[in-house]
Amino acid sequence: MASRRKKPKETDKILPIAESKYKLNFKHFDLTGKQKDFLHKAFDEKTKIMFIAGPAGCSKTFMSVYSALRLFNENNDLDIFYVRTIVESADRGLGHLPGDVDEKFHPFMMPLTDKMQEILASDQIKMLTEEKIISAAPVNYLRGANWFNKLIIADESQNFTLKELVTLVTRIGKNTKMFICGDPLQSDINGKTGFRTMWQAFNDEESSEEGIHCFEFTKDDIMRSEILKFIVNKIENIPKIKIIKNG
Repeated sequence: MASRRKKPKETDKILPIAESKYKLNFKHFDLTGKQKDFLHKAFDEKTKIMFIAGPAGCSKTFMSVYSALRLFNENNDLDIFYVRTIVESADRGLGHLPGDVDEKFHPFMMPLTDKMQEILASDQIKMLTEEKIISAAPVNYLRGANWFNKLIIADESQNFTLKELVTLVTRIGKNTKMFICGDPLQSDINGKTGFRTMWQAFNDEESSEEGIHCFEFTKDDIMRSEILKFIVNKIENIPKIKIIKNG
């Protein structure tokens, strides 16, 4: 297989899918109107960052992964980088797990792997991983990084502190697009989440004109199961639980 790398030029244009060095074959599935609206924003070349809020099962991560894979399919000079925090609600932290950083972080990549399996065949997932077109790291390891030609998926961002989110968004460089997903119902850091603060800071017309958008899925967009819609509705009405509302 020919090397996929070449030095990017200012005059390079996004390749048509037919001319791509790596042509991905996507599984068929029907998209809702809301998901199509998401893709419209995601594929807009002016879009730089999308903050994506919504409850469990509403396709935040799925749509972000799908969008990143489609964008890579049109421009093979892009890489996909998956970011999560090592914070979990379980008692065992990353430091107690066996192995090096990559081995310790592997369980945290399961949502990415699951979504890719819904979208692509296993041989193409293997190729993307082995050729390091797709890679991952904890948010704790981002300081000092500079991202160019990257598609960033920040998952479970309700568990990022404000400082971590600032570190994340300030890594952005030329030809980079970020999808920052968060579920306000599921923060595991005792009220220290920075996701709501960042959402409120960038949820305005000025940010939108700069290519930074806030996109909200609701319980009506839950795809995982009907019972989950009922559960989320109940949780939303528990006193003292506040949900981010767009606008």
